[in-house]
Amino acid sequence: MTHPAAVDVVDLLRARGLTLATAESLTGGAVGEAVTSVPGASAVYAGGVVSYATRVKVELLGVPQGVVDRDGVVSAACAAQMAERVRHLVGTTVGLATTGVAGPEPQEGRPAGLVYVAVADASGVETQELSLSGDRAAIRTATVTAALALVGDRIGRAGSGGSPTGS
Repeated sequence: MTHPAAVDVVDLLRARGLTLATAESLTGGAVGEAVTSVPGASAVYAGGVVSYATRVKVELLGVPQGVVDRDGVVSAACAAQMAERVRHLVGTTVGLATTGVAGPEPQEGRPAGLVYVAVADASGVETQELSLSGDRAAIRTATVTAALALVGDRIGRAGSGGSPTGS
């Protein structure tokens, strides 16, 4: 089944002449899967990196080791770096990232359900902290929905003459 928010994102990207790349950790490629389930997504979605392991975030995406050491991989700073780095790595106008704890155990002392999503474009990076509940599947599903909503909102604001601001 096609995710309704993915349809909106693909339509907005196409209408604005933008392209998207994803960097996913806890979602394991589910955001990319949601986007590519939309007919015509190939016109706007270039690809993504599933960076489940910390070393992939650092070695492949280029997230600075200092960010990982200082803030951890479950952080707004890491999500922002992932979004910006995948945008440049894949060569798109928009980068979208997910990182967090799906559970059931805490990670880096952070509880299951603590998630960060980020979107990067030419005007900067916007991050969002989520506090989700449920099992691993519910947390991952809610993260996909929130990530798609964030990128859709940002693209929508930028295209309507609004000025998206980073947080």
